[in-house]
Amino acid sequence: MRENRRVTVRIHIEDGTTPPYEQVRAQIAEQARSGELPVGYRLPTVRGLAETLGLAANTVAKAYRALEADGVIETRGRNGTVVAAAGSAAEKEVAAAAAAFAERARRLGVGEEVALDAVRDALRAVFE
Repeated sequence: MRENRRVTVRIHIEDGTTPPYEQVRAQIAEQARSGELPVGYRLPTVRGLAETLGLAANTVAKAYRALEADGVIETRGRNGTVVAAAGSAAEKEVAAAAAAFAERARRLGVGEEVALDAVRDALRAVFE
């Protein structure tokens, strides 16, 4: 039996030092990361969410642009803005960074083994 539950984005704007657009961005990002907002979930329009939250449309638009740049959401034109597939944007960015590194290592005249050793050392330093 499939559970039928209504999914909605929940955002609470607090007065304080954190700008409203950053609060919107952080809360949507967290809800997408946690699965609370599933992949493909259609977000409210910029104007609709701005009105609901009592914010300027430009504030919400700025948050949406940041989320899109981070790969959390994607805009599908007339079909609206949806939660993106988890990891796909990050994987593309990592692949692009790896390609840039490989090209730079080649230009510097560094061999494949030296380049791989450098990557392994950097990964160990970050992940261990």
